Amino acid sequence: MIGSLLYLTASRPDILFSVCLCARFQACPKESHLHAVKRIFKYLAYTPSLGLWYPRKSSFDLHTYSDADFGGYKVDRKSTSGTCQFLGNMLISWFSKKHNSVALSTTEAEYIVVGSCCAQIMWMKQQLLDYGFNFEKVPIKCDNTSAICLGKNPVHHSRTKHIDIRYHFIKDHIEKGDIELVFVPTQEQVADIFTKPLDEQTFLKFRLELGLCEIE
Repeated sequence: MIGSLLYLTASRPDILFSVCLCARFQACPKESHLHAVKRIFKYLAYTPSLGLWYPRKSSFDLHTYSDADFGGYKVDRKSTSGTCQFLGNMLISWFSKKHNSVALSTTEAEYIVVGSCCAQIMWMKQQLLDYGFNFEKVPIKCDNTSAICLGKNPVHHSRTKHIDIRYHFIKDHIEKGDIELVFVPTQEQVADIFTKPLDEQTFLKFRLELGLCEIE
């Protein structure tokens, strides 16, 4: 059941967080986990014609959303990161992943996922360059001001000195003009749908912003 749902996430990003959360219990599932998976199937049964829509006249600017749910996984208190990349209004890439280690602060959790998002953006820029499209200062939209300040000036003080040096390559790409970190309010952080459970109104709002709509 989990395998078939993971396959479906390639075209239904709205179920990605729920499926990935259930997949963490594959080794030793309980009846409650089975009920949770069946709820996902029930949701899919009620939305069979929902799909990603790629409008012909959409703009072609590359931008991305980055978010992390600090300590949201209550089993081991590891954070969950989520990002999504857009070309105009068209969703082209997305992921949801639990961190490998426990983050000691919200800043660290957000900064780590911004680093992952930056790496994805650099790969996309190279791919699009092969087709003749060159993008400068690709905005990474983050709702944590401390992570944004750290990306611009990764000083080693008590709150950030433990963050692995490999994540500080963000500053180099900011200085080169490859990316820029942009603040976005939490209410407009689309990547929230990949990091935590949401209320119905917020979920439907972000689902629509991902480009998922009824396709006849």
